Amino acid sequence: MSSAAIPISTSAGSSGRPKRAKLSGWGRYPALDCDLYRPEKFSELASIVASNASSILARGAGRAYGDAALNADNRVVDLTRLDRMISFDPPSATLSAEAGVTLSEIIDVFLPRGFFPAVVPGTRYVTLGGSIAADIHGKSHHRDSSFARQVKSFNLLLASGEIRRCSREENADFFWATVGGMGLTGVILEVELELRRVESAWLEGEEIRAPNLDAALEAFERTDSQYDNSVAWIDCASGAGKLGRSILTVANFAPRNSLPPAMRQEPFAIQPKFQPSVPFDLPNFALNPLTVRTFNAAIYAMHRGNARPKRFDYQSFFFPLDSIHNWNRIYGKRGFVQYQCVWPETESRAGLIETLEAIGASRRGSFLTVLKKFGAQDGILSFPMPGYTLALDFPVADGLMEFLDRLDAMVLARGGRVYLAKDARMRPETFHAMYPNLPRWQQIKASIDPNHRFSSSLARRAMMIPA
Repeated sequence: MSSAAIPISTSAGSSGRPKRAKLSGWGRYPALDCDLYRPEKFSELASIVASNASSILARGAGRAYGDAALNADNRVVDLTRLDRMISFDPPSATLSAEAGVTLSEIIDVFLPRGFFPAVVPGTRYVTLGGSIAADIHGKSHHRDSSFARQVKSFNLLLASGEIRRCSREENADFFWATVGGMGLTGVILEVELELRRVESAWLEGEEIRAPNLDAALEAFERTDSQYDNSVAWIDCASGAGKLGRSILTVANFAPRNSLPPAMRQEPFAIQPKFQPSVPFDLPNFALNPLTVRTFNAAIYAMHRGNARPKRFDYQSFFFPLDSIHNWNRIYGKRGFVQYQCVWPETESRAGLIETLEAIGASRRGSFLTVLKKFGAQDGILSFPMPGYTLALDFPVADGLMEFLDRLDAMVLARGGRVYLAKDARMRPETFHAMYPNLPRWQQIKASIDPNHRFSSSLARRAMMIPA
């Protein structure tokens, strides 16, 4: 940090004794019993890690979808009370903060000052530690790559009790094994993060109506160099000549001088909006092929005409689902599986067609389907690769896991892979085939955690790491 660093403080709660708790990810499937700790000091955390009681896993805000942040019948350490912002250096736009700080808290503090995280996922309620562990990506991946690109360094608590500073230059193997390593190398304590300078809380761009998949892909490619951010809602319930019809939204942060005169006076001010809540779990029959098809048709019909210039506030553009509290209850008590896969550039079109046709034939239409373009990517177990990625939500129902196994096989045959932070059911042989850098990652993990002190339900299920 430079000598001009600005100290910042936030509050943290008090810690308590571990308790048996049933935990789940955002998809609410699976729900598993874990021994939960909630330390508020590093000394408490270090003491918990030093204990040899059982395997251990750090957990952030619980926004991974499947079992990545679960450790069934073993220990889980909730880091959300280790949430202090430590300092900020304006010239370099570098924030130093504890791993339990969320992107939401960073945005609330720094957007009014003209700074914003360069990479954000579809929700703002994720911690810095979780963002590194999953190496999250966003709508700007084709320009900015993944979250690791803006991480300068982090401190990592190892199973031995040592704390190592990790960066691209210092302990680089530990850095790259931890980025995308799903919390299995140690506990991330403190993070140095470079923010992006922005002149307003608004984005300017356009909405492009694409009547089929080829038109959608053409629009992605045509706007690639013009816009920093792009994402498409895609209708997975349409078929024949309408297969893959989409609404592509592209945008850049708006310069202050491009805003209307009244908005230029307060370029970071956004009027609060009504935020509805889903008060209870919907019945399992609420999402069926008919309702999904009707919903998709209505969304597409709402966006009539050709490309339309549009201005978005940052919340509506980056985090639309955050405006609906407890939206995961829509899928009922059994929960849902979010399936996200990516194909290499040369296989993306064929992979998308194959997958969309399989979904149509199965009558398991996804309520929400998102298409994005990926760019360059570093990392050992990081999910993205140059190409296109599709994310789908499927309610848990009879036969779903077998159907997703079939999608896995199709994705793998085209050189693609599935995102670990969303996964709840992938088979180990599939994971090992999809992630060819796994042996290198295993070597690094063995060097810093030879006794597998850090483990998770996902690690034992898909990676075959013992408890």
